[in-house]
Amino acid sequence: MKWTELSILTTHEAVDAVSNILHEAGASGVVIEDSIELTKERIDQFGEIYALNPEDFPKNGVVVKAYLSATSFLAETIEEIRLAIANLVNFDINIGENVLTTNEVHEEDWATAWKQYYHPVKISERFTIVPTWEDYTPVSTDELIIELDPGMAFGTGTHPTTVMCLQALEKVVKEGHSVVDVGTGSGVLSIGAAMLGAKSVHALDLDEVAVKSAQENIQLNKVEHIAEVFHGNLLDTVKEPADVVVANILAEIIMSFTDDAFSIVKPGGVYVTSGIIGAKKDEVKAALEASGFQIEEVLMMEDWVAIISRRP
Repeated sequence: MKWTELSILTTHEAVDAVSNILHEAGASGVVIEDSIELTKERIDQFGEIYALNPEDFPKNGVVVKAYLSATSFLAETIEEIRLAIANLVNFDINIGENVLTTNEVHEEDWATAWKQYYHPVKISERFTIVPTWEDYTPVSTDELIIELDPGMAFGTGTHPTTVMCLQALEKVVKEGHSVVDVGTGSGVLSIGAAMLGAKSVHALDLDEVAVKSAQENIQLNKVEHIAEVFHGNLLDTVKEPADVVVANILAEIIMSFTDDAFSIVKPGGVYVTSGIIGAKKDEVKAALEASGFQIEEVLMMEDWVAIISRRP
């Protein structure tokens, strides 16, 4: 089967929004090639081998690649994508150069090629994310291994926003806690919360493909007795308050439902938010505080921010 690969050169700030546009347009897969990867300092004490080819990455910014089946409507779809991305500037999202190019590929060429970029990565004191096709031996007795098969449409769990969320959950989730994971994606945060001792995890996502992906990864990690995935928008499916709520989504969306989040977090409970580009940090903090949350800690990694706040 023939597919068309769309490559969009954009900014770190626009990656999530551009990826969402591509998914809504029917993309069967998304690959993110980040220029930062080539200069990132890496710790090799856990045996990872990093040998990145500079030709696989842009010189600056981020390239988001998506795959669409070659149909008679492809030209119209590409034009709709182009217009939707250009419209992001109306939401104060910097889209950078916004260069869109296309390339015809065969399914067998891209269905597995992205796996070469994905290896076991230790992302916190206890969590290591391991792809299902890799063999990995734990280096410590208390290490928590999250196995992921992200498929071709969801992240590998090593994006800075996900890493910070897992690090935050490691700090705040206690034995017996109830957790809500808003916009679960691959389910990695729900899996992490379950492994940290949560008694229940309510995961939800608006994307039905994400729901299926999360369910499969939760079963893969044998925490389906703790974590359950629902198809829903934001907090629509949540009926009971939780000790911890985590939302790794766009800053604009986080700011749109801070009051609802406050009502779902138990008194004394914690709200972890990420997916926030650095330039939006103060706006998100102000929105959280306006709804009654107290900011406890701000985590930063590269251009991204995660905020740990508490309901008094």
